[in-house]
Amino acid sequence: MTEPLGRGVAGAPSGGWRTATVAGVRRPVPRSVQLRLDVEDRIDHLPGQHYVVRLTAPDGYTAQRSYSVASAPGDPLLELFVERLDDGEVSTHLADVVEPGDVLEVRGPIGGWFVWDGESPALLLAGGSGVVPFVSMLRTARALGRTDLLRIAVSVRTLEALPYADELVEAGALVVTTGEARGIRPAGRLTGADLVPLWEPGQTVYVCGSGGFAESATGVLVGLGVPPEVIRVERFGPSGGPA
Repeated sequence: MTEPLGRGVAGAPSGGWRTATVAGVRRPVPRSVQLRLDVEDRIDHLPGQHYVVRLTAPDGYTAQRSYSVASAPGDPLLELFVERLDDGEVSTHLADVVEPGDVLEVRGPIGGWFVWDGESPALLLAGGSGVVPFVSMLRTARALGRTDLLRIAVSVRTLEALPYADELVEAGALVVTTGEARGIRPAGRLTGADLVPLWEPGQTVYVCGSGGFAESATGVLVGLGVPPEVIRVERFGPSGGPA
């Protein structure tokens, strides 16, 4: 579940329920789907915000789930990345059933804590599909000509399982694989030694991933001497906040 740990950004944009038409469907990595949505009367989001997708069955039963936004605010379409969970009522429908032209109910943007202002230096640490909000930040930085403000480190089991892998590698992200060797580096977790050259005073640190990854990464950061007050954490899981 999402755990906002602070006051957040005052005046962050927020929106109510909207109708979204599915404009594009891709399955770039196993057990996932990337959706491009044309949202009616969409409110521009901040990078790091998320949307809720709600499904309604013919008998009136509803299920909803939150997903981080991957697109930059200037993108005319909203892009969501959905990891398929076998017991997920929403993710299985989105991954297996939804096709271009389908209509969905969405609400957003949501959230004011885990957002990047496009002006401040930041260190982004992701576990697996936790990279999604960071892709929005990266695309925003690219549009602003300020990719120098962001440093990115990602931990994932295999490179094949990493969403937006090519885009992240091209941007210079450090990608650590725990289930396979990569180049001359053996399989292993993200370590403090990996983060030392990426961290600089003045950065805000964003950590996004499973509860286990978030706890481990935060512990590594604090152990290096990173002030806890500059660390923003977003956890996700089978039920709860953005995935």
